[in-house]
Amino acid sequence: MKKLIVGIADYDEMKVRSLAIAKGEYSPKRGEPKVWFTSLESFAKVLSKRNVELLQIIATHQPVGYKELESLSGRKIPSLSRTLKTMERHGLVRLERGPDRKIIPHALYSDIELKYPLLASQCTGGGDIAKGLKALDELDAHFSKG
Repeated sequence: MKKLIVGIADYDEMKVRSLAIAKGEYSPKRGEPKVWFTSLESFAKVLSKRNVELLQIIATHQPVGYKELESLSGRKIPSLSRTLKTMERHGLVRLERGPDRKIIPHALYSDIELKYPLLASQCTGGGDIAKGLKALDELDAHFSKG
């Protein structure tokens, strides 16, 4: 498995970045986040201690279906289903239909790294693509230093 790099950006910042990528005006560089959250709170909710433990169980035991995962984790199937669908939307797991229509969860990453700019000057924004691209370049330069 590999490391997932996660970023925090508000909706407008993600929109600027996505549009620039779609138009070919910006190519994501190696080491940039692949998954984005709109706030630290949403990141913390999806990757709560309980959910990280669930990812560890999936990676370690490779359960074949929700029933097995329920017995390993102590969580009820409806809760597992909701949590895993959310994690799948964020690209943290892959849910695969297996034999006998079982849904098999697969952990995709062994490590998660959060990249979060602390200075307002490092954040993209303003809705202006050129301004957003400049801010992305500044972010890239900042994180490339250390």
